[in-house]
Amino acid sequence: MMRWIFHFEAARRLIHRAAIASLFASLLLASPIEAAMVWRRGALGDPGSLDPHKATTLIESNVLSELFEGLVSRDARGELIPGVAESWSANADATVYVFKLRGDAKWSNGDRVAPEDFVFAFRRLMNPATGAPYANILYTLKNAEKINKGEEPVESLGARALSDAALEITLEQPTPYFIAELAHFTALPLHRKSIEAYGSDFVRPAHVVANGPFMLKEFTPNDRLVLVKNPHFHDAAHVALDAEIVTPLEDRAAALRRFMAGEIDSYDDVQAEQIPFVRKHLAQAFKVTQSLGGYFYAFDTRREPFADRRVRQALSMAIDREFLAERIWGGAMEPSYGFVPPGISSYGAPASVAWRQLSLFEREDEAKRLLAEAGFGEGGQTLEVELRFNAGGNHRATAVAIADMWKALGVETRLLGVDAASHYAFLREKSPFDVARSGWFADFPDAQNFLFLGESDNKGLNVASFANEAYDALMHAARRELSPERRSAILHQAEALILDEQPYLVLMTYRSTNLVSPKLRGWEQNALDAHHGRYISIAP
Repeated sequence: MMRWIFHFEAARRLIHRAAIASLFASLLLASPIEAAMVWRRGALGDPGSLDPHKATTLIESNVLSELFEGLVSRDARGELIPGVAESWSANADATVYVFKLRGDAKWSNGDRVAPEDFVFAFRRLMNPATGAPYANILYTLKNAEKINKGEEPVESLGARALSDAALEITLEQPTPYFIAELAHFTALPLHRKSIEAYGSDFVRPAHVVANGPFMLKEFTPNDRLVLVKNPHFHDAAHVALDAEIVTPLEDRAAALRRFMAGEIDSYDDVQAEQIPFVRKHLAQAFKVTQSLGGYFYAFDTRREPFADRRVRQALSMAIDREFLAERIWGGAMEPSYGFVPPGISSYGAPASVAWRQLSLFEREDEAKRLLAEAGFGEGGQTLEVELRFNAGGNHRATAVAIADMWKALGVETRLLGVDAASHYAFLREKSPFDVARSGWFADFPDAQNFLFLGESDNKGLNVASFANEAYDALMHAARRELSPERRSAILHQAEALILDEQPYLVLMTYRSTNLVSPKLRGWEQNALDAHHGRYISIAP
């Protein structure tokens, strides 16, 4: 078992010297941005795309929520609030919504944000030519799925401008989480003229036209991303920050050193081996929050032998999740045996794998039996697995531990770790693999937002390429069900089925672990782990 060693005394001496050097350099080289009120954010990596219709990760979501504002938004506590829409109403069966747009909503070039900006964005999202991996999150809109599959023209989408201040959205059927969906980055408006003028380059700093609290000034991959205050934002008077400087730091140990040196004001994660030190020396800055996030591995179910349910079940049963959560992740995770994380009030307790109560020894015996049935183990072939993961944080240590657990089954595991941007780009391209690290953080607190990862028509986000007609039928039935109780029961059936099939090897649920400088004001803990610069200020 690989152990990570962090020499804290030596690190403190190095950090002290680095801080002095950094301070001296900043006095000589400070730019107007760095001399203003700036939130220096450490991020887990670079955003793969700043096109809301190409983005898929939390890293991208954190930036897009600063650049754009949808019809609804979220406050510092993660609660839904009006955004570009100052109010809305629905018909009797909640299938037609009318949104009244605020009169002072403007783009960063001074243009007014109009209903047509949303209509254009929704149509672009669903247009098959766009190739939006996240399009199906808004299949709730009338004809959206048919359009995205090339069966209907984009003009038939259930979104239209009623006037220069009113937008009408028609749904396929009543959807209890529809308003929450509108806070997601797929529902953001887009400035049509800049996209028509620059095509895919509309996201470059020189071209992007934003309507959120900040504008994109600079983006240097692997270095920094600079956001500056948008003077045209309708609530600009209450935005205290002048700028945000986002620094990609996939190396958690390096991020901790930079936080202690005062070079960044916050960071989104703490490496497990560092948690005891952080609890002791940075207790005021360490924020741990129950999160709606799942940590799992995906099998490529398109390929043998991972198309075989027995192989997937065997590899899942052999894993000691309690060891991973406590020893590898230092209590920053909870062991998980269900696909939907706990804490969703509309869903109740998640389902669980059928073998949860078996001891680890009993599970190993059953795993060996399943592998033997599939032709692996004693008297059969040696099962060889290539395990792909993004190398930052504790992902490598987790992969090493799991490879050791699989070794007890006679499995030979080859580890392949790459940077986060490359890892997620590989998964987006749908290239073949054996097993790959994956995960999911809720876009909104509803079980459907996790279970849709197993739907066969969710091409962009179904990393496992899982296809099961019974599962699809349950998910479609849940979308049509109006009774909250019956809908929850159907979703529980779907969760039980996906746990039985194990296209995703569920491992743990997240607790958010953040480092937050005490001088950062307005940063509040929430289950979505979403923190917006419009609510942040820096104490002197």
